[in-house]
Amino acid sequence: MFEDFKKVMTKEFEMTNIGLMAYYLGIEVKQMEDGIFISQEGYEEDILKKFEMLNSNLVSTPVECGVKLSKHDNEEKVNPTFFKSMVGSLRYLTCIRPDILFGTVLVNRYMEAPTMTHLKAAKRILRYLKGTLDYGLLYSPSKDFKLVGYSDSDWARDTNDRKSTTVFVFYMGDTAFTWTSKKQPIMTLSTCEAKYVVATSSVCHAIWLRNLLKEL
Repeated sequence: MFEDFKKVMTKEFEMTNIGLMAYYLGIEVKQMEDGIFISQEGYEEDILKKFEMLNSNLVSTPVECGVKLSKHDNEEKVNPTFFKSMVGSLRYLTCIRPDILFGTVLVNRYMEAPTMTHLKAAKRILRYLKGTLDYGLLYSPSKDFKLVGYSDSDWARDTNDRKSTTVFVFYMGDTAFTWTSKKQPIMTLSTCEAKYVVATSSVCHAIWLRNLLKEL
């Protein structure tokens, strides 16, 4: 079937068969016997060089525990263009690095008027990346196709509008294949209410995924 498809495509379009995918848009693909491993190690090294973070100290987490950023702190302002470039580079990494999604979304909120506090938070993510360059996603064969999801929320992390953050990730077998981190649309009045909101979002997403998988 694959050979017939390639023959049809080469007749219709000018293309070359270069074998198994190894690299695509900054994503490195390793085809192995136990599965397919995708990472962005080369891209990560490039952005560390670009922002002069190759010699920085390592940290074990992308976000400092308990940190809360604000749009109205009194720290020194930084170049918005430089900050946007750094955050934009991090955002591209979140397509296969769910572990930095929360932190990246957090600093993304301050791109219009960034300060040194916001820059330090973004640089911390780069320091975390330096020690986790070999991280990625492994898509391996599995007989267990059970859909499993995990969700959580913080409460009133955004000090400007007091809104909480929803995060969840869904697995098919052992592989994470969809994840999100976003500010909740309403201001919740308690941690319990914030968790109800994230639970509702997760259930709705799970129902959509289940229906999609049924169609496939």
